[in-house]
Amino acid sequence: MARRKRTFNKEKNQEQQEDDVLVDVMQVTEGAGDFVERNQGLLFGGLVALVLLVGGYLAYKNFYVQDKQQTALENMWVAENQFARDSFSNAIANPGGGNLGFADIADDYGVADASNAAAYYTAVGYLNLGDYKTAITYLNDVDADGQLMPILKNGLLGDAYSEQQEFDKAIGYYEDAAEATPNEVLTPYYLYKLGMLNEKQGNKEAANKAYMRMKNDFPNSTQGREADKFIRRTS
Repeated sequence: MARRKRTFNKEKNQEQQEDDVLVDVMQVTEGAGDFVERNQGLLFGGLVALVLLVGGYLAYKNFYVQDKQQTALENMWVAENQFARDSFSNAIANPGGGNLGFADIADDYGVADASNAAAYYTAVGYLNLGDYKTAITYLNDVDADGQLMPILKNGLLGDAYSEQQEFDKAIGYYEDAAEATPNEVLTPYYLYKLGMLNEKQGNKEAANKAYMRMKNDFPNSTQGREADKFIRRTS
């Protein structure tokens, strides 16, 4: 949500108040960690399943890859437990028990598909820790295959660039996230961020387009149900 200007005119009606909204870039990017936490099943559950499936297939083809995959997976479970407790530093670098963190798995096990999931976890961890430059480096190493990963990768790149005040790049990545295969949770979420950041940049037409799509294509989403107030102030 955006921040309202203070007003001492008590007779100002609700619609006029909504039109007086100032878009704060912090409102575009803040809450990314909360969103990840609320939707961990969606964001990460499929990753591990994919790693196991792909790893099982490769095991038939190459014992070396199987061995690397198995080692990477054994370490990932421990790091994932740290991640689930919001202990991002430990998950990235030192999950305990002599196990490798996500960063080491991503860097050292490139032959195994588990490293792709580890690179994604590492990027999200650094994003939560406020190290946006490193988050971008790991996100760029993620292979964004399938239906969810293109949305997630581009959306998180948008968050990282927005936090670095590189708004044009952020808008481009939010656009890519919104144009990927539609998802009822993720697509309206990034359409909202796209609209908010375009407002911040003074591009009401582009913002309105994003809000209209939120309303028309995802009416049952949280963002779709709230779209009218955003549409009013950008029309």
